[in-house]
Amino acid sequence: MSTKEKILEDIEVSELIDGLSEIVLYNDDVNTFDHVIDTLIRVCDHTPEQAEQCAVLVHYKGRCTVKTGAFKELKPQCLQLLDAGLSAEIM
Repeated sequence: MSTKEKILEDIEVSELIDGLSEIVLYNDDVNTFDHVIDTLIRVCDHTPEQAEQCAVLVHYKGRCTVKTGAFKELKPQCLQLLDAGLSAEIM
């Protein structure tokens, strides 16, 4: 294992052990409010109201934390958001 791979592995392990991560959703000029809301309901288990609030925050603020939890639980959800055409990352 290279030094770089070891460092990345240590970072991932420390994230899993030390605390919570969050999925941050970013604004774009492509997706509609309805698509964002429907995707947040389906992928992140948001209520319709919660998904709508997140969509509005993303639109006006440029970004919004849409889910908090353990990295290993958030990773598949973030990938689903990306597959749906949304801009998101885990922080």
